[in-house]
Amino acid sequence: MSTNVAANTAATAPGRADVFYRHIVCQVAYFIFMTGWLLNIVYALALVASSPIWLMRMFRHGKYRRDFSERLGFSPRLYGFQPVIWVHGVSVGEVNAAKALVAELHSQLPDYRVVVTSTTDTGLAAAERVFAPAHKVFRWPMDFTFSVAAAVRRVRPSLVILTEGDVWPNFVRACNRRDIPTVVVNARLGPHKGFPRYRLVRPLAARLFNSLAAIGVQHETYAEMFRSLGVRDEKLSVTGMMKYDSAEIADSVAGQDALAAAMGISGDDKLLVAGGTGAGEEQIVLDAFAEVRREHPSVRLAIVPRKPERFDEVARLIAACGFALVRRSEHPDTATRGELPADAVILGDTMGELRKFYALAQAVFVGRSLVPAGGSDMIEAAALAKPVGFGPHTFNFPQAESMVDAGCARRVADIGELAGLWSEWLDKPDNANDMARRAQQFVRSQRGATKRNVDLICRILGRVPALAPGGVATDAIK
Repeated sequence: MSTNVAANTAATAPGRADVFYRHIVCQVAYFIFMTGWLLNIVYALALVASSPIWLMRMFRHGKYRRDFSERLGFSPRLYGFQPVIWVHGVSVGEVNAAKALVAELHSQLPDYRVVVTSTTDTGLAAAERVFAPAHKVFRWPMDFTFSVAAAVRRVRPSLVILTEGDVWPNFVRACNRRDIPTVVVNARLGPHKGFPRYRLVRPLAARLFNSLAAIGVQHETYAEMFRSLGVRDEKLSVTGMMKYDSAEIADSVAGQDALAAAMGISGDDKLLVAGGTGAGEEQIVLDAFAEVRREHPSVRLAIVPRKPERFDEVARLIAACGFALVRRSEHPDTATRGELPADAVILGDTMGELRKFYALAQAVFVGRSLVPAGGSDMIEAAALAKPVGFGPHTFNFPQAESMVDAGCARRVADIGELAGLWSEWLDKPDNANDMARRAQQFVRSQRGATKRNVDLICRILGRVPALAPGGVATDAIK
Protein backbone atom coordinates (compact mmCIF):
# COMPACT_ATOMS: atom_id res chain seq x y z
CA MET A 1 0.00 0.00 0.00
CA SER A 2 2.87 2.38 0.85
CA THR A 3 4.31 1.75 -2.61
CA ASN A 4 1.01 2.71 -4.25
CA VAL A 5 0.77 5.86 -2.16
CA ALA A 6 4.30 6.83 -3.12
CA ALA A 7 3.58 6.15 -6.76
CA ASN A 8 0.40 8.19 -6.66
CA THR A 9 2.19 11.04 -4.89
CA ALA A 10 4.95 11.01 -7.46
CA ALA A 11 2.42 10.98 -10.26
CA THR A 12 0.46 13.93 -8.91
CA ALA A 13 3.36 16.06 -7.64
CA PRO A 14 4.65 18.66 -10.09
CA GLY A 15 7.92 17.71 -11.75
CA ARG A 16 11.04 19.84 -11.80
CA ALA A 17 10.37 20.95 -15.36
CA ASP A 18 6.85 21.99 -14.42
CA VAL A 19 8.05 23.94 -11.38
CA PHE A 20 10.76 25.62 -13.48
CA TYR A 21 8.19 26.52 -16.15
CA ARG A 22 5.87 28.07 -13.58
CA HIS A 23 8.76 30.02 -12.09
CA ILE A 24 9.67 31.46 -15.48
CA VAL A 25 6.04 32.34 -16.24
CA CYS A 26 5.75 34.09 -12.87
CA GLN A 27 8.95 36.06 -13.38
CA VAL A 28 7.92 37.19 -16.88
CA ALA A 29 4.41 38.09 -15.71
CA TYR A 30 5.81 39.95 -12.70
CA PHE A 31 8.15 41.98 -14.93
CA ILE A 32 5.33 42.84 -17.33
CA PHE A 33 3.05 43.77 -14.44
CA MET A 34 5.68 46.09 -12.99
CA THR A 35 6.21 47.77 -16.37
CA GLY A 36 3.08 49.53 -17.59
CA TRP A 37 4.22 50.03 -21.16
CA LEU A 38 5.00 46.30 -21.52
CA LEU A 39 1.50 45.52 -20.30
CA ASN A 40 0.23 47.95 -22.95
CA ILE A 41 2.04 45.91 -25.59
CA VAL A 42 0.49 42.68 -24.27
CA TYR A 43 -2.98 44.28 -24.39
CA ALA A 44 -2.37 45.58 -27.92
CA LEU A 45 -1.24 42.16 -29.13
CA ALA A 46 -4.29 40.56 -27.52
CA LEU A 47 -6.57 43.06 -29.28
CA VAL A 48 -4.94 42.31 -32.62
CA ALA A 49 -5.11 38.55 -32.08
CA SER A 50 -8.80 38.72 -31.10
CA SER A 51 -9.75 41.26 -33.76
CA PRO A 52 -11.57 38.74 -36.01
CA ILE A 53 -13.88 37.93 -33.10
CA TRP A 54 -14.65 41.45 -31.87
CA LEU A 55 -14.86 42.88 -35.40
CA MET A 56 -17.40 40.19 -36.31
CA ARG A 57 -19.40 40.97 -33.17
CA MET A 58 -19.14 44.69 -33.88
CA PHE A 59 -20.55 44.45 -37.39
CA ARG A 60 -22.96 41.54 -36.88
CA HIS A 61 -24.35 42.36 -33.44
CA GLY A 62 -23.45 46.05 -33.07
CA LYS A 63 -21.27 45.41 -30.00
CA TYR A 64 -18.34 47.63 -28.90
CA ARG A 65 -19.50 50.60 -30.99
CA ARG A 66 -20.94 52.72 -28.20
CA ASP A 67 -18.87 55.15 -26.18
CA PHE A 68 -15.59 54.26 -27.85
CA SER A 69 -13.97 57.49 -26.65
CA GLU A 70 -14.82 56.55 -23.06
CA ARG A 71 -13.06 53.21 -23.57
CA LEU A 72 -9.95 55.29 -24.36
CA GLY A 73 -10.26 57.23 -21.11
CA PHE A 74 -12.34 60.22 -22.20
CA SER A 75 -14.77 59.77 -19.35
CA PRO A 76 -17.13 62.62 -18.45
CA ARG A 77 -15.16 65.34 -16.71
CA LEU A 78 -16.53 65.94 -13.21
CA TYR A 79 -16.30 69.47 -11.88
CA GLY A 80 -16.88 70.91 -8.43
CA PHE A 81 -15.54 70.20 -4.98
CA GLN A 82 -17.84 67.31 -4.01
CA PRO A 83 -15.78 64.13 -3.46
CA VAL A 84 -16.55 61.19 -5.75
CA ILE A 85 -17.01 57.47 -5.12
CA TRP A 86 -16.62 55.46 -8.34
CA VAL A 87 -18.58 52.17 -8.41
CA HIS A 88 -17.85 49.66 -11.18
CA GLY A 89 -19.81 46.58 -12.26
CA VAL A 90 -18.61 44.52 -15.21
CA SER A 91 -21.99 43.48 -16.60
CA VAL A 92 -25.68 43.16 -15.75
CA GLY A 93 -25.33 40.90 -12.73
CA GLU A 94 -22.74 43.09 -11.02
CA VAL A 95 -24.66 46.27 -11.86
CA ASN A 96 -27.87 44.89 -10.38
CA ALA A 97 -26.01 43.73 -7.27
CA ALA A 98 -24.64 47.26 -6.86
CA LYS A 99 -28.12 48.81 -6.70
CA ALA A 100 -28.47 48.41 -2.95
CA LEU A 101 -24.79 49.33 -2.47
CA VAL A 102 -25.23 52.70 -4.19
CA ALA A 103 -28.40 53.40 -2.20
CA GLU A 104 -26.61 52.63 1.08
CA LEU A 105 -23.61 54.77 0.09
CA HIS A 106 -25.94 57.66 -0.67
CA SER A 107 -27.63 57.17 2.69
CA GLN A 108 -24.49 56.92 4.86
CA LEU A 109 -22.26 59.27 2.84
CA PRO A 110 -24.57 61.98 1.45
CA ASP A 111 -21.66 64.40 1.03
CA TYR A 112 -20.15 62.13 -1.63
CA ARG A 113 -21.15 61.95 -5.28
CA VAL A 114 -21.51 58.40 -6.65
CA VAL A 115 -20.77 57.56 -10.30
CA VAL A 116 -21.27 54.15 -11.92
CA THR A 117 -19.45 52.41 -14.79
CA SER A 118 -19.80 49.12 -16.62
CA THR A 119 -17.77 47.27 -19.23
CA THR A 120 -20.39 45.59 -21.43
CA ASP A 121 -23.21 47.10 -23.51
CA THR A 122 -25.83 45.18 -21.53
CA GLY A 123 -24.24 46.24 -18.24
CA LEU A 124 -24.18 49.88 -19.31
CA ALA A 125 -27.82 49.71 -20.39
CA ALA A 126 -28.73 48.19 -17.02
CA ALA A 127 -26.74 50.88 -15.19
CA GLU A 128 -28.51 53.65 -17.10
CA ARG A 129 -31.86 52.07 -16.32
CA VAL A 130 -31.11 51.61 -12.62
CA PHE A 131 -28.99 54.66 -11.73
CA ALA A 132 -29.52 57.46 -14.27
CA PRO A 133 -30.20 60.36 -14.04
CA ALA A 134 -29.56 60.48 -10.27
CA HIS A 135 -26.01 59.17 -10.80
CA LYS A 136 -23.62 59.69 -13.69
CA VAL A 137 -23.19 56.51 -15.76
CA PHE A 138 -20.40 55.94 -18.27
CA ARG A 139 -18.13 53.29 -19.83
CA TRP A 140 -15.21 51.66 -18.00
CA PRO A 141 -11.87 52.46 -19.69
CA MET A 142 -9.61 49.87 -21.24
CA ASP A 143 -6.60 49.03 -19.06
CA PHE A 144 -3.98 50.87 -21.12
CA THR A 145 -1.86 53.21 -19.02
CA PHE A 146 -2.90 56.29 -21.00
CA SER A 147 -6.63 55.50 -20.89
CA VAL A 148 -6.86 54.71 -17.17
CA ALA A 149 -4.72 57.74 -16.30
CA ALA A 150 -6.99 59.99 -18.35
CA ALA A 151 -10.16 58.50 -16.82
CA VAL A 152 -8.90 58.81 -13.24
CA ARG A 153 -7.75 62.38 -13.92
CA ARG A 154 -11.15 63.39 -15.32
CA VAL A 155 -13.31 61.66 -12.69
CA ARG A 156 -11.04 62.47 -9.69
CA PRO A 157 -12.45 59.75 -7.38
CA SER A 158 -11.77 59.72 -3.67
CA LEU A 159 -12.39 55.96 -3.63
CA VAL A 160 -13.05 53.26 -6.25
CA ILE A 161 -15.28 50.24 -5.60
CA LEU A 162 -14.97 47.21 -7.89
CA THR A 163 -17.70 44.58 -7.64
CA GLU A 164 -16.95 40.84 -7.63
CA GLY A 165 -13.33 40.94 -8.78
CA ASP A 166 -12.73 42.80 -12.05
CA VAL A 167 -9.28 43.99 -10.99
CA TRP A 168 -7.02 45.49 -13.68
CA PRO A 169 -3.30 46.12 -12.95
CA ASN A 170 -2.83 49.45 -14.74
CA PHE A 171 -6.01 50.90 -13.25
CA VAL A 172 -5.08 49.87 -9.72
CA ARG A 173 -1.56 51.22 -10.22
CA ALA A 174 -2.96 54.56 -11.48
CA CYS A 175 -5.13 54.83 -8.36
CA ASN A 176 -2.30 53.87 -6.01
CA ARG A 177 -0.04 56.55 -7.51
CA ARG A 178 -2.70 59.14 -6.64
CA ASP A 179 -3.39 57.66 -3.16
CA ILE A 180 -6.90 56.67 -4.20
CA PRO A 181 -8.00 53.58 -2.24
CA THR A 182 -9.45 50.77 -4.35
CA VAL A 183 -11.83 48.27 -2.75
CA VAL A 184 -13.33 45.05 -4.09
CA VAL A 185 -16.75 44.11 -2.70
CA ASN A 186 -18.88 41.02 -3.31
CA ALA A 187 -15.59 39.39 -4.32
CA ARG A 188 -15.33 35.84 -5.57
CA LEU A 189 -12.95 33.66 -7.58
CA GLY A 190 -14.17 31.20 -10.20
CA PRO A 191 -12.93 27.75 -9.08
CA HIS A 192 -12.51 26.50 -12.66
CA LYS A 193 -11.13 29.59 -14.41
CA GLY A 194 -10.21 32.57 -12.27
CA PHE A 195 -8.56 30.82 -9.36
CA PRO A 196 -6.39 28.39 -11.42
CA ARG A 197 -5.19 31.27 -13.60
CA TYR A 198 -4.24 33.42 -10.63
CA ARG A 199 -2.55 30.44 -9.00
CA LEU A 200 -0.37 30.01 -12.09
CA VAL A 201 1.08 33.49 -11.45
CA ARG A 202 0.74 33.50 -7.67
CA PRO A 203 3.37 36.20 -6.87
CA LEU A 204 1.75 38.53 -9.39
CA ALA A 205 -1.74 37.84 -8.00
CA ALA A 206 -0.54 38.43 -4.44
CA ARG A 207 1.02 41.76 -5.38
CA LEU A 208 -2.09 42.86 -7.29
CA PHE A 209 -4.59 41.97 -4.55
CA ASN A 210 -2.40 43.19 -1.70
CA SER A 211 -2.20 46.60 -3.42
CA LEU A 212 -5.97 47.00 -2.82
CA ALA A 213 -7.25 48.77 0.25
CA ALA A 214 -9.64 45.93 1.15
CA ILE A 215 -11.47 42.92 -0.28
CA GLY A 216 -14.96 42.04 0.93
CA VAL A 217 -15.59 38.43 -0.12
CA GLN A 218 -18.91 36.64 -0.53
CA HIS A 219 -18.01 33.48 1.38
CA GLU A 220 -15.27 31.97 3.53
CA THR A 221 -14.51 29.57 0.63
CA TYR A 222 -13.38 32.53 -1.45
CA ALA A 223 -11.42 34.00 1.45
CA GLU A 224 -9.42 30.76 1.61
CA MET A 225 -8.73 30.98 -2.13
CA PHE A 226 -7.39 34.51 -1.74
CA ARG A 227 -5.24 33.47 1.22
CA SER A 228 -3.77 30.60 -0.78
CA LEU A 229 -2.74 33.15 -3.42
CA GLY A 230 -0.76 35.05 -0.79
CA VAL A 231 -3.30 37.78 0.04
CA ARG A 232 -2.79 39.08 3.56
CA ASP A 233 -5.48 38.44 6.17
CA GLU A 234 -5.88 42.11 7.03
CA LYS A 235 -7.00 42.77 3.44
CA LEU A 236 -9.86 40.24 3.65
CA SER A 237 -13.33 40.52 5.20
CA VAL A 238 -16.14 37.99 4.73
CA THR A 239 -19.06 40.35 4.13
CA GLY A 240 -21.49 38.06 2.26
CA MET A 241 -23.27 38.21 -1.11
CA MET A 242 -24.92 41.52 -2.06
CA LYS A 243 -27.34 39.96 -4.53
CA TYR A 244 -29.53 38.97 -1.60
CA ASP A 245 -29.90 42.65 -0.73
CA SER A 246 -30.60 43.84 -4.27
CA ALA A 247 -33.19 41.12 -4.96
CA GLU A 248 -36.67 42.59 -4.52
CA ILE A 249 -38.73 40.38 -2.22
CA ALA A 250 -42.26 40.58 -3.61
CA ASP A 251 -45.17 38.50 -4.85
CA SER A 252 -45.64 40.57 -8.01
CA VAL A 253 -43.68 42.84 -10.33
CA ALA A 254 -44.72 46.09 -11.98
CA GLY A 255 -45.55 45.46 -15.63
CA GLN A 256 -46.21 41.73 -15.38
CA ASP A 257 -49.93 42.10 -16.22
CA ALA A 258 -49.15 44.14 -19.32
CA LEU A 259 -46.61 41.51 -20.38
CA ALA A 260 -49.17 38.74 -19.86
CA ALA A 261 -51.80 40.59 -21.92
CA ALA A 262 -49.38 41.31 -24.77
CA MET A 263 -48.17 37.70 -24.91
CA GLY A 264 -51.62 36.14 -24.58
CA ILE A 265 -50.98 34.54 -21.18
CA SER A 266 -54.26 34.14 -19.30
CA GLY A 267 -54.73 33.82 -15.58
CA ASP A 268 -55.45 30.09 -15.95
CA ASP A 269 -52.26 29.36 -17.91
CA LYS A 270 -49.47 27.48 -16.17
CA LEU A 271 -46.24 29.00 -17.41
CA LEU A 272 -42.83 27.39 -17.08
CA VAL A 273 -39.92 29.84 -17.43
CA ALA A 274 -36.34 28.95 -18.35
CA GLY A 275 -34.33 32.07 -17.57
CA GLY A 276 -30.73 33.05 -18.26
CA THR A 277 -30.17 30.06 -20.56
CA GLY A 278 -26.90 29.42 -22.37
CA ALA A 279 -25.69 27.85 -25.61
CA GLY A 280 -26.57 24.17 -25.88
CA GLU A 281 -29.17 24.40 -23.13
CA GLU A 282 -32.32 25.53 -24.93
CA GLN A 283 -32.50 22.22 -26.80
CA ILE A 284 -32.54 20.38 -23.47
CA VAL A 285 -35.26 22.69 -22.15
CA LEU A 286 -37.40 22.23 -25.26
CA ASP A 287 -37.04 18.44 -25.11
CA ALA A 288 -38.02 18.44 -21.43
CA PHE A 289 -41.00 20.67 -22.21
CA ALA A 290 -42.13 18.28 -24.96
CA GLU A 291 -42.13 15.45 -22.38
CA VAL A 292 -44.12 17.51 -19.88
CA ARG A 293 -46.75 18.40 -22.51
CA ARG A 294 -47.63 14.72 -22.95
CA GLU A 295 -49.24 14.76 -19.48
CA HIS A 296 -49.96 18.50 -19.29
CA PRO A 297 -50.91 19.61 -22.82
CA SER A 298 -52.02 23.10 -21.75
CA VAL A 299 -48.74 24.05 -20.03
CA ARG A 300 -46.78 26.99 -21.51
CA LEU A 301 -43.06 27.67 -21.80
CA ALA A 302 -41.06 30.91 -21.98
CA ILE A 303 -37.32 30.90 -22.69
CA VAL A 304 -35.23 33.97 -21.88
CA PRO A 305 -31.62 33.56 -23.09
CA ARG A 306 -28.98 35.35 -21.10
CA LYS A 307 -27.17 36.94 -24.06
CA PRO A 308 -29.13 39.11 -26.51
CA GLU A 309 -26.92 38.16 -29.46
CA ARG A 310 -28.39 34.63 -29.18
CA PHE A 311 -32.02 35.70 -29.52
CA ASP A 312 -32.25 34.92 -33.26
CA GLU A 313 -30.40 31.63 -32.84
CA VAL A 314 -32.84 30.49 -30.15
CA ALA A 315 -35.80 31.65 -32.25
CA ARG A 316 -34.65 29.41 -35.10
CA LEU A 317 -34.19 26.50 -32.69
CA ILE A 318 -37.74 26.86 -31.30
CA ALA A 319 -39.19 26.85 -34.81
CA ALA A 320 -36.99 23.92 -35.85
CA CYS A 321 -38.33 21.88 -32.91
CA GLY A 322 -41.85 22.28 -34.30
CA PHE A 323 -43.23 24.80 -31.81
CA ALA A 324 -45.09 27.98 -32.67
CA LEU A 325 -42.72 30.86 -31.97
CA VAL A 326 -43.99 33.95 -30.15
CA ARG A 327 -41.36 36.69 -29.76
CA ARG A 328 -41.78 39.28 -27.03
CA SER A 329 -40.14 41.93 -29.24
CA GLU A 330 -42.97 41.56 -31.76
CA HIS A 331 -45.70 42.03 -29.12
CA PRO A 332 -45.17 45.22 -27.09
CA ASP A 333 -47.35 46.13 -24.14
CA THR A 334 -49.67 48.15 -26.39
CA ALA A 335 -50.57 44.98 -28.26
CA THR A 336 -53.52 42.75 -27.37
CA ARG A 337 -52.78 39.25 -28.53
CA GLY A 338 -55.64 37.09 -27.27
CA GLU A 339 -54.85 33.43 -26.59
CA LEU A 340 -51.57 31.68 -27.30
CA PRO A 341 -51.47 28.85 -29.84
CA ALA A 342 -51.60 25.47 -28.12
CA ASP A 343 -48.02 24.60 -29.10
CA ALA A 344 -46.52 28.07 -28.55
CA VAL A 345 -43.16 28.76 -26.96
CA ILE A 346 -42.49 32.35 -25.92
CA LEU A 347 -39.06 33.82 -26.56
CA GLY A 348 -38.14 36.62 -24.17
CA ASP A 349 -35.99 38.60 -26.59
CA THR A 350 -36.07 41.97 -24.84
CA MET A 351 -33.81 43.36 -22.14
CA GLY A 352 -34.76 43.89 -18.52
CA GLU A 353 -37.92 41.77 -18.42
CA LEU A 354 -36.71 38.52 -16.89
CA ARG A 355 -38.27 39.34 -13.51
CA LYS A 356 -41.64 39.94 -15.19
CA PHE A 357 -41.48 36.48 -16.74
CA TYR A 358 -40.46 35.00 -13.39
CA ALA A 359 -43.40 36.74 -11.71
CA LEU A 360 -45.80 35.06 -14.15
CA ALA A 361 -44.22 31.62 -13.77
CA GLN A 362 -45.67 28.53 -12.17
CA ALA A 363 -42.11 27.20 -11.89
CA VAL A 364 -38.64 28.43 -12.86
CA PHE A 365 -35.56 26.76 -14.30
CA VAL A 366 -32.40 28.87 -13.97
CA GLY A 367 -30.09 28.34 -16.92
CA ARG A 368 -26.40 28.08 -17.77
CA SER A 369 -26.44 25.20 -15.28
CA LEU A 370 -27.19 22.14 -17.42
CA VAL A 371 -24.11 23.11 -19.43
CA PRO A 372 -20.75 23.87 -17.75
CA ALA A 373 -21.18 27.67 -17.75
CA GLY A 374 -21.38 28.24 -13.99
CA GLY A 375 -25.07 29.05 -13.66
CA SER A 376 -27.22 32.18 -13.77
CA ASP A 377 -28.68 34.13 -10.87
CA MET A 378 -31.31 32.09 -9.02
CA ILE A 379 -31.89 34.63 -6.25
CA GLU A 380 -34.30 36.83 -8.24
CA ALA A 381 -36.72 33.97 -8.83
CA ALA A 382 -36.46 32.80 -5.21
CA ALA A 383 -37.17 36.34 -3.97
CA LEU A 384 -40.41 36.28 -6.00
CA ALA A 385 -41.50 33.10 -4.18
CA LYS A 386 -41.12 30.75 -7.14
CA PRO A 387 -40.08 27.09 -7.00
CA VAL A 388 -36.59 27.08 -8.48
CA GLY A 389 -34.65 24.34 -10.24
CA PHE A 390 -31.20 24.35 -11.82
CA GLY A 391 -28.61 21.97 -13.19
CA PRO A 392 -25.35 20.63 -11.72
CA HIS A 393 -23.06 23.41 -13.02
CA THR A 394 -23.51 26.29 -10.56
CA PHE A 395 -19.92 26.95 -9.55
CA ASN A 396 -20.38 30.72 -9.99
CA PHE A 397 -23.17 30.69 -7.39
CA PRO A 398 -22.12 28.93 -4.15
CA GLN A 399 -25.49 29.83 -2.62
CA ALA A 400 -27.07 27.23 -4.93
CA GLU A 401 -25.88 24.39 -2.71
CA SER A 402 -27.10 26.21 0.39
CA MET A 403 -30.53 26.63 -1.21
CA VAL A 404 -30.72 22.93 -2.02
CA ASP A 405 -29.61 21.99 1.50
CA ALA A 406 -32.26 24.34 2.95
CA GLY A 407 -34.98 22.64 0.90
CA CYS A 408 -35.83 25.75 -1.10
CA ALA A 409 -34.49 24.70 -4.53
CA ARG A 410 -33.96 21.51 -6.52
CA ARG A 411 -31.05 20.35 -8.64
CA VAL A 412 -31.54 18.30 -11.82
CA ALA A 413 -28.98 16.45 -13.92
CA ASP A 414 -30.54 16.06 -17.36
CA ILE A 415 -33.63 16.25 -19.59
CA GLY A 416 -35.45 13.48 -17.76
CA GLU A 417 -34.95 15.01 -14.32
CA LEU A 418 -35.97 18.47 -15.50
CA ALA A 419 -39.14 17.10 -17.09
CA GLY A 420 -39.84 15.07 -13.96
CA LEU A 421 -39.38 18.10 -11.70
CA TRP A 422 -41.70 20.27 -13.78
CA SER A 423 -44.33 17.50 -13.87
CA GLU A 424 -44.04 17.01 -10.12
CA TRP A 425 -44.60 20.71 -9.45
CA LEU A 426 -47.56 20.80 -11.84
CA ASP A 427 -49.09 17.69 -10.25
CA LYS A 428 -48.46 18.84 -6.66
CA PRO A 429 -48.82 22.63 -6.61
CA ASP A 430 -49.02 22.73 -2.80
CA ASN A 431 -45.54 21.18 -2.55
CA ALA A 432 -44.24 23.64 -5.13
CA ASN A 433 -45.76 26.56 -3.21
CA ASP A 434 -44.19 25.37 0.04
CA MET A 435 -40.78 25.29 -1.61
CA ALA A 436 -41.39 28.74 -3.11
CA ARG A 437 -42.18 30.23 0.30
CA ARG A 438 -39.05 28.65 1.77
CA ALA A 439 -37.01 30.11 -1.10
CA GLN A 440 -38.29 33.61 -0.42
CA GLN A 441 -37.61 33.26 3.30
CA PHE A 442 -34.08 32.01 2.55
CA VAL A 443 -33.36 35.18 0.55
CA ARG A 444 -34.70 37.30 3.39
CA SER A 445 -32.49 35.50 5.93
CA GLN A 446 -29.29 36.10 3.94
CA ARG A 447 -29.48 39.89 3.75
CA GLY A 448 -26.98 42.34 5.24
CA ALA A 449 -23.91 42.07 2.98
CA THR A 450 -24.40 45.54 1.51
CA LYS A 451 -24.43 47.20 4.93
CA ARG A 452 -21.27 45.30 5.93
CA ASN A 453 -19.49 46.41 2.74
CA VAL A 454 -20.50 50.04 3.19
CA ASP A 455 -19.35 49.93 6.82
CA LEU A 456 -15.98 48.68 5.52
CA ILE A 457 -15.84 51.55 3.00
CA CYS A 458 -16.75 54.11 5.66
CA ARG A 459 -13.85 53.00 7.81
CA ILE A 460 -11.44 53.31 4.87
CA LEU A 461 -12.70 56.88 4.36
CA GLY A 462 -12.17 57.64 8.04
CA ARG A 463 -15.86 57.61 8.93
CA VAL A 464 -17.73 55.86 11.74
CA PRO A 465 -20.54 53.76 10.11
CA ALA A 466 -24.12 54.63 10.99
CA LEU A 467 -25.52 52.52 13.81
CA ALA A 468 -29.18 52.64 12.72
CA PRO A 469 -30.79 52.16 9.27
CA GLY A 470 -31.02 55.45 7.42
CA GLY A 471 -28.28 57.01 9.56
CA VAL A 472 -25.29 59.01 8.37
CA ALA A 473 -21.66 57.98 8.86
CA THR A 474 -19.79 60.47 11.03
CA ASP A 475 -16.20 61.62 11.04
CA ALA A 476 -13.91 59.44 13.11
CA ILE A 477 -12.43 61.09 16.19
CA LYS A 478 -8.65 61.19 15.84
